[in-house]
Amino acid sequence: MGDPIRTGPGTAAPTTPGMATAYWTTGPRRGELRPVPVPEPGEGEALVRALYSGHSRGTENLVHACKVPDRVADLMEAPHQEGSFPAPVKYGYLSVGVVERGPAELEGRTVFCLYPHQDRYVVPVADLTPVPEGVPPRRALLAGAVETAVNALWEAGPRIGDRIAVVGCGLIGASAVALLRRFPLDRLEAVDPDPGRQGLMDALGVRLVAPADAAEDCDIVLHASATPEGLARCFEIVGDDGEVIELSWYGDRSVQVPLGADFHARRLSLRASQVGQVAQPRRVRRTTAQRLALALRLLEDPAFDAFLGEPSDFADLPATMDRLAEGGDVAGAWPGLCHVIRYPGAP
Repeated sequence: MGDPIRTGPGTAAPTTPGMATAYWTTGPRRGELRPVPVPEPGEGEALVRALYSGHSRGTENLVHACKVPDRVADLMEAPHQEGSFPAPVKYGYLSVGVVERGPAELEGRTVFCLYPHQDRYVVPVADLTPVPEGVPPRRALLAGAVETAVNALWEAGPRIGDRIAVVGCGLIGASAVALLRRFPLDRLEAVDPDPGRQGLMDALGVRLVAPADAAEDCDIVLHASATPEGLARCFEIVGDDGEVIELSWYGDRSVQVPLGADFHARRLSLRASQVGQVAQPRRVRRTTAQRLALALRLLEDPAFDAFLGEPSDFADLPATMDRLAEGGDVAGAWPGLCHVIRYPGAP
């Protein structure tokens, strides 16, 4: 797989024709930049120069810690992953770049791809989704999160006049809130114990409440806090015969689900939502490609800029991964709900 490239903070790793630089997880809390070969694009393929990639906190922190559960390792493989869990592995799935070589209709276009952190790569054209002109490249990194939220809403099926709560307002929960605020609902609450989410919810125009203050008798509750306490609160605030949609990813943790008290007495339902497949209510009529294209169109909403913090440089990614795993700032700035990694030449 090549020797690691040694780079200092803020120094771009050298790239030569036919070679690129990629980030690899090499062990628990360890990673490095490595040279990787880049083939010539063939028929039906394109060469992409990355502008930005995004760090998906929940999943990538598990990968960084080498804690992907064996039972779901196959399910967690990214489309263009190399290596295998726990390590060494080249992992990631949020990349926005410019097509440098490929079909004439794509050359020079900004595209989204489910690709790991790498500065140049060749992929089949079918794996690229053009970014709409009204979506800045950095904002387009949120396509994966918004696609997950779209799938959850297809799963939940909100109706006019519904009372809905989203418990847990990290990247996925906040994406669901951002979409739900466009629905003609009777009530929408964002439920999170972190008062630091207030600025984000203000940008979305949605009321933020602490779990203890959340309104009850909800028709639907979406859970994205990845905590047992959050899930328990969902069962308390959903109404009789109501439904809780579980979006959280718990990794290798065993979670206690409170099936006593409210659950049976009030005939509640708990349903999983997972982005690997199109939600069943739309599975016959929508493809994953159509779902991703829809997510990118929805990102024309400038309110999503509030999800993004200051970017860090690709050359600093090994150190940045540790800072993100610790939940701290990156270079003294808020890393955003989706941290942006900037590549040389990005605007």
